Amino acid sequence: MKTTKKYGKKIDLALSLWVKLSRAFTVVQQKAAEDIRKSGLTVPQFAVIECLGHLGELSIGELTKKQLVTGGNMTLVLDNLEKEGLIKRRRLQENRKIIKVSLTEKGKQKFLKTFLPHAKFISMLLSVLNETEQKTLANLLKKLGKTIQNKNI
Repeated sequence: MKTTKKYGKKIDLALSLWVKLSRAFTVVQQKAAEDIRKSGLTVPQFAVIECLGHLGELSIGELTKKQLVTGGNMTLVLDNLEKEGLIKRRRLQENRKIIKVSLTEKGKQKFLKTFLPHAKFISMLLSVLNETEQKTLANLLKKLGKTIQNKNI
């Protein structure tokens, strides 16, 4: 469905791009979430497992920044992962305010079992674009995100 052009060429183009970007993101996100749920994890839980699996032990603050979620939401996610025996938390002796989070052995096994199949699924989803198109789109999206983030709009 094409929006009636009535705001001027520059604005119409930007609006059209925004709609296409939003729709594409929503579809990819929904498909990725469906795939993640097959592993028995929620999307935020998978994100924590993936982050710790790649980066190792992190503080709750570091995890919160990497996952772009609030501290309260992160606490709930970590509580549930801890109940499942997938992560462990420890308070630093030198600064009792800082809590570090790491994968347990069970968590490491969950990471190894779930991440690569999910990565392959994402690769398959995005294979509708060839390698050059994927690189070009990645560069354009990076430019868009970083430029907007660095401007005070």
